[in-house]
Amino acid sequence: MRKQRSKENWSPFSILINSRDLNFADWLERRWVTPSYAGWLLLVLAVCLFGAATNSMAGWLYVISGISFALLIIAAILPWRSLRQLQLERFPIQPVSAGEDLTITLRLHNNHKEAKNLLQVWDVLPTGLGRPQGEAVELVAPKDFYQWSYFQPTHRRGVYHWQKLELRSGAPLGLFWCRRSQALPVKAIVYPQVLKLQQCPLVDAIGTEDQDKIQSDRHYQAATEGITKTLRAYRFGDPTRLIHWRSSARFDQFMVRELEVVTGGQELFIALDSASSWSAEIFEEAVIAAASLYFYAVRAQLNVRLWTAGAGLVAGGRSVLEALAAVQMEESNQHELPRRIPLLWITGRADSVQDLASYSRWLYFAPPGASASPHSALCAGLMVEVGKDLSQQLQRPPNFSPRIVS
Repeated sequence: MRKQRSKENWSPFSILINSRDLNFADWLERRWVTPSYAGWLLLVLAVCLFGAATNSMAGWLYVISGISFALLIIAAILPWRSLRQLQLERFPIQPVSAGEDLTITLRLHNNHKEAKNLLQVWDVLPTGLGRPQGEAVELVAPKDFYQWSYFQPTHRRGVYHWQKLELRSGAPLGLFWCRRSQALPVKAIVYPQVLKLQQCPLVDAIGTEDQDKIQSDRHYQAATEGITKTLRAYRFGDPTRLIHWRSSARFDQFMVRELEVVTGGQELFIALDSASSWSAEIFEEAVIAAASLYFYAVRAQLNVRLWTAGAGLVAGGRSVLEALAAVQMEESNQHELPRRIPLLWITGRADSVQDLASYSRWLYFAPPGASASPHSALCAGLMVEVGKDLSQQLQRPPNFSPRIVS
């Protein structure tokens, strides 16, 4: 058994076959050239012919071995020369949501006066995005370019950075391989998934405890006076109380007043407890919930902003999606958590809801098998069970109400 293992480790053929695993062939290919399988065969044949010629002093064997060595030398030089004056170009990558495909476009420029053929282009993607993607290029005309686009599936949100592009060639004989790298930095943003919520009582109830301070725009249809924004022609279904009779007489048609919409300035902060420790699966669910609740609040015409420990307060759809794509659990707490206005706290720690101000809301992601629940909070909240449909759970009414303190 020991002899067999020693023979397997020190066999010349096993070293050649496993050279890529030992990174020697890869190192040789990146810095100079490395023989292909046909190249190794021709090299071994040339050495054997030269040895036979030395023993037999046969001239024709010297000729054949010399031609073989000359062919190997030429085949080792040509791949390196074929990669000269080739430049790669990247195009910006448009952001997508998790589950969609990234469209990655590259362009290979041939600045040489001669055509380049039989090339390989490799885009070395980061580990979290996928395996390296390659394309075989048959021909690039002189002073021309070859454009290559491919679609890369995405499974998880994130901000991905990479820069390495590789050109590989064995032209024209295929006896040696040569590879050269070019650094072209690029960034791809994969947004978290946004759930289509038809209702969310947890967000709808924000601020209802202080209704005297809010003037909702839902009742403007019943108003007969207010700030007139503009006048327009009457359309079927418009209330007659909004007709401006003086302007109607002037223009000889019914003119309707459009009143300024008053929203009352209701604010909401959606805060993600990203500074705490989470399990990876639960944290991804929490990020999806934060994105879904934010855009639901935007549709409800609330003045909503997102807070994370690393990014702080963020507003605007694109900025929020980018912040949620980059957020990581256990990140450093660089920004203070706002507590003076209604807050929707998304957390995986039951004890953290005790510090929230009254009239806030919380969304608690309970770990599997957890028995603790924030019953003693002074604000209502909803507990999410991992493994169940998140969209349905977010559309349920709060299952924990604030405790009445006398």
